Amino acid sequence: MTPFLYLRATDASEALRLGAETGSAFLGGGTNLVDLLRETVVQPQRLVDVSALPATIEETEDGGLMIGAAVRNTALAEHRVVRTHYPVLARAILAGASAQIRNMATLGGNLLQRTRCTYFYDTDGSRCNKRLPGSGCDARDGFNRIHAVLGASEACVATHPSDMCVALAALDAIVHVTGPGGARRIAFGDLHRLPGDAPDRDTNLAHGELIQAVELPPLAFGGSSTYRKVRDRASYAFALVSVAAALKLDGDRVSDVRIAFGGIAHKPWRANRAEAALRGAPATHQAFIDAAALEFEDAQLLRDNAFKPALAGRLLAAVLQALATGETA
Repeated sequence: MTPFLYLRATDASEALRLGAETGSAFLGGGTNLVDLLRETVVQPQRLVDVSALPATIEETEDGGLMIGAAVRNTALAEHRVVRTHYPVLARAILAGASAQIRNMATLGGNLLQRTRCTYFYDTDGSRCNKRLPGSGCDARDGFNRIHAVLGASEACVATHPSDMCVALAALDAIVHVTGPGGARRIAFGDLHRLPGDAPDRDTNLAHGELIQAVELPPLAFGGSSTYRKVRDRASYAFALVSVAAALKLDGDRVSDVRIAFGGIAHKPWRANRAEAALRGAPATHQAFIDAAALEFEDAQLLRDNAFKPALAGRLLAAVLQALATGETA
């Protein structure tokens, strides 16, 4: 591990001042960043610990929820309003890691975690444009079973690892950040980036910008939502494919729907095509399958991950069918 200076911020203004320095990185629970430091994947000169910042969860005037970035994952998953009005978020968090990691990990840190691509972590011999821009991408011709089928580029086919972020994408969350340029609100779909020719940039945050809170807008049918994840083993494994969905019916037809996929792209993937196809459509297994097929029309498959579109379609159909019949509890 490369030596670094450790600094602990006591409030947001101090965190912003310390984080603005060149070579600084913010530290929340450290459940991902410490691994990256240990493997010398990242080598910041200064770590600014922001875990002591306020960790509050408050209901907003319009019926939504404002969640402080320092809130621990366990506390968020167990919160009464989250469990009743946004169960998709609670279930995504519980699917994400062991209890010990959930007790340490923070909301803000979860949003900023890096890909688990093997080549990204292999600093001894693998080429990775995300780790070293311009070096190449060994995943494209290597073992790429977990890699992206949508939104990838010649430079990078890595996938985003978070479960929580998939749920937040489906819920149209809003990220509140503050930085040297002041405060701003970022629609969740605009927080993370597709790789393009700059895969080393995971988000659209500027250097020194600090995530302070995530806002969940009210969603009338949020109680009819869930998260399901397909992985190689029953616990502590990242998604091959996952689905976050909320469903509202009008009789036997879809009145409204929210869908996001995980494990298929460089960012949590909001399924806008599938949603548009389903609104007003019959709530049938075939309609769900057809909507998923539409979402994956532009999929670019690699040698080992060609199974993902079909798996995602079956998973989406199962999730929406369960929501339609009330079988998710």
